[in-house]
Amino acid sequence: MPRYEYRCRTCGATFELSRPMAESSAPAACPGGHDDTVKLLSTVAVGGTAPAPSTGGGCCGGGCG
Repeated sequence: MPRYEYRCRTCGATFELSRPMAESSAPAACPGGHDDTVKLLSTVAVGGTAPAPSTGGGCCGGGCG
């Protein structure tokens, strides 16, 4: 289940909730009990390395003449 980050406008606390994607924009109360919260935009970090550039000529497999 995805995790979403929220910030409370009343006390400034940030917190995360696990909830279905369909409920990501639903109201969320902060741990302090305040209801004035907003969902924060999150960034996705993807690990790994980029593939090496192709040395072919631009055709599939570089076999075009």
